[in-house]
Amino acid sequence: MFFNRLLPFLAVGAGAFTAISAYAGGLLTDPDPNWKEGEYELPAPPASASLQSFFVSSASPNRFFVDRNSLAVGADGVVRYVLVVRTPGGAENVSFEGIHCQTFSWRIYARGRSNGEWSLLKDDSWRAIVDNTYNRERAALFKDYFCDGNAPPRNRDEVLRRLQGKFDYLDPTKGK
Repeated sequence: MFFNRLLPFLAVGAGAFTAISAYAGGLLTDPDPNWKEGEYELPAPPASASLQSFFVSSASPNRFFVDRNSLAVGADGVVRYVLVVRTPGGAENVSFEGIHCQTFSWRIYARGRSNGEWSLLKDDSWRAIVDNTYNRERAALFKDYFCDGNAPPRNRDEVLRRLQGKFDYLDPTKGK
């Protein structure tokens, strides 16, 4: 009789444990020591019509965009994209970047020039994503749009859906 009363609580507890394990399981594994980055190509320069805004923080006056045409989820687990940052004063920074979900890291492959060409970086090493003023857009992309814990998204379409819907109600620049 006691066991019959306890059974629903055990079922709920087991379900919660399974859900927590599934989420945290990826966070407790070590990165693959044999991981090698795959090949990639520099994308075309971003076109205004293909820019998708995303919310970073109400503390930043800048507007942030990902070029939908450049977005790719590589077989190596790296999400590659063109990032466009526009300041209130009209300046625009364009970079081709990658985020490696498994290692919570990012790198810039190239910076965009005003003539539409790419300038490769001399130091294009992987860096840890730190949620600070300098890195906030990368932390937002990692946490809210690109990665599932330390796993990459299933595909490009999944990332596009997230970019189009996540946090739109919080974005003060929406509709401007």
